[in-house]
Amino acid sequence: MTDIRDVEAAARRLSGISVRTPLLRNFELDQVAGGIVLLKPECLQVTGSFKIRGAYNFLSQLTDAEAKRGVVAWSSGNHAQGVAAAGRMLGVPTTIVMPEDAPRAKLSNTRSLGGEVITYDRYSGDREAIARAIAAEHDAEVVPSYDHELIIAGQGTVGLEIAEQSIAMGLPADQVLICCGGGGLASGSAIALKDRLPDVSVHTVEPQAFDDTARSLELGARVHVESTARSICDALQAHTPGELTFEIGRRLFGAGLSVSDEEVREAMRFAFRNLKLVIEPGGAVALAAVLSGKIDTEGKTTVVVLSGGNVDGELFAEIQSSASG
Repeated sequence: MTDIRDVEAAARRLSGISVRTPLLRNFELDQVAGGIVLLKPECLQVTGSFKIRGAYNFLSQLTDAEAKRGVVAWSSGNHAQGVAAAGRMLGVPTTIVMPEDAPRAKLSNTRSLGGEVITYDRYSGDREAIARAIAAEHDAEVVPSYDHELIIAGQGTVGLEIAEQSIAMGLPADQVLICCGGGGLASGSAIALKDRLPDVSVHTVEPQAFDDTARSLELGARVHVESTARSICDALQAHTPGELTFEIGRRLFGAGLSVSDEEVREAMRFAFRNLKLVIEPGGAVALAAVLSGKIDTEGKTTVVVLSGGNVDGELFAEIQSSASG
């Protein structure tokens, strides 16, 4: 199972590749929380989300023969861009299976980075089966979006940076809130955080309709969300936790949290108004949990991961122009 040495090795590979995003503090947010809130803006990362970390860590470990044959991935958009960007950097051909209704920015960005995009219907198609069939046909390597040791280790560098940065600021994190789809970012980050800050609590945050990790943690076994589930958070629509990520999470996570789509919208408005940051819906769930009081922040240092900022302009404008009731 992935451990701290794997995360540290990933950090060395990513040096000069990924951005060491800062920890930001905002007076207004501290006032709302009644404590200290530090924001990790992965929306400022290469390709606009944390996904370059795991993708590059994976692709950089391919043999020359594997790299020549190329890779295939499936993604709602952020992993797609990470894989395409890593492929361009390393000279590896990339093919990505993406929902036909993925945000246009994510589709166009993936193509512009050199990825070949194959679209499917997210509500009737099986993206993993499609990707694995393509990979088998071309003898290509499959790059899972979260359930792989190298992906988990790469995403874990977010947690490693949080620990190092918060300690250097004299504000070691008491709790860290991380968005969760399949759990790669949360599980990898928890490994690093618990190594550097043994008393820290790590909480996943999901859309209410896709709270499979929260319910799985409560029940002690992986559960699935209903096939009819819908959410504005296109990046967080995994229907069950990963096998590897859940095994890590059941040891290292605190209770899982969930937020409504309207709470996500309000968090996106808060981020733009007060932080001057553009956050996509899935990237705003952890901030939404703080703003809506889903966890006690009084007198604590809480770190919030803003995992991505790849949102279509039309949707972002609509959300900013509409006020909550």
